[in-house]
Amino acid sequence: MPLRTGIIGLILLMTAANTSQTSPVQTPEQRDLVVVLHGMGRTKLSMASLAGRLEQQGYDVLNFSYPSTRSSVASSTAHLHQELQSRLPARAGRVHFVTHSLGGIVVRAYLQQHPPANLGRVVMLSPPNQGSEVVDRLRDNFLYRLATGPAGQELGTEKTSTPNTLGEVDFPLGVITGDRSFNPLFSAWLSGPNDGKVSVHRAKVSGMADFLVVPHSHSFIMRSSTVARQVAHFLAHGQFNSPAA
Repeated sequence: MPLRTGIIGLILLMTAANTSQTSPVQTPEQRDLVVVLHGMGRTKLSMASLAGRLEQQGYDVLNFSYPSTRSSVASSTAHLHQELQSRLPARAGRVHFVTHSLGGIVVRAYLQQHPPANLGRVVMLSPPNQGSEVVDRLRDNFLYRLATGPAGQELGTEKTSTPNTLGEVDFPLGVITGDRSFNPLFSAWLSGPNDGKVSVHRAKVSGMADFLVVPHSHSFIMRSSTVARQVAHFLAHGQFNSPAA
């Protein structure tokens, strides 16, 4: 009996060793990376909660600040490209993007110019993909111009606005937008259901894979745990797990 027990133990030990050899732990270069990009007038702190939840899902996460109120969309796109130049070539895993508001327009411009060979999926929260009527109303207002900088002039609803000249997306994109507002003045300028800054229908863009409306405002949608779960689901499966509410 002791001999038989020893033989069984040796077999189990060898099996465990073979399993560990065929299932290596992924290095950071092999894991999927999620690039998180905040909206206008924000910093990376506004996306910290969402970034942390994505890290808990096993992703590497790059969450950084950029000068959104002092730059044009083109300048912010160049800033993003510079930030990623040294990081992406060494990665074997897929590269995903999760954005809020203006960050979605910056990523659309970036992916037109510098699409990674290992591009994964993209989720945009409250993006002004067809511009915003708020910009149409406030474009010439001195305080608005001071607060939003060059990019604030680019996000109107006219055909020549930056979002409307970027065209159809050609990557796996899921859009989540809100239909709750804490700003009755802005909402009065917006057409149909809105989140206080962007109309629900203007968050859409041709070519997107999925679209979801949640009961949140523009300013706080990224802090929702429900939204975070939907983001993670789209990154993993290419579609949302509706209903979200």
